[in-house]
Amino acid sequence: MLTDLQNLCPQTGDGNTTAVLDRNSTDLFDNHYYKNLLNGKGLLSSDQILISTDEANSTSKPLVQSYNDNATLFFGDFVKSMIKMGNINPKTGSDGEIRKSCRVINS
Repeated sequence: MLTDLQNLCPQTGDGNTTAVLDRNSTDLFDNHYYKNLLNGKGLLSSDQILISTDEANSTSKPLVQSYNDNATLFFGDFVKSMIKMGNINPKTGSDGEIRKSCRVINS
């Protein structure tokens, strides 16, 4: 994986090269992302950490394993999460603001 990324994104590159987040399943929506993590092929360290720390063993790793083993569970939970996100009521008008930089409140 590291060698693949080093070839794709050399240090002398312009920084505009992209890499797929879900190897071997780039054109499908499925649970293969979790298979990649369990095989040590997560693209980002923030992804791979879901299974690679002591804390992950009791928190996120069991969920990653469940989604890897059970695509029906993954799809069902995904549907539930999309419904929850769709029900979020964003602040509008004077109740909120669109930030010019997501890191700081507009001044």
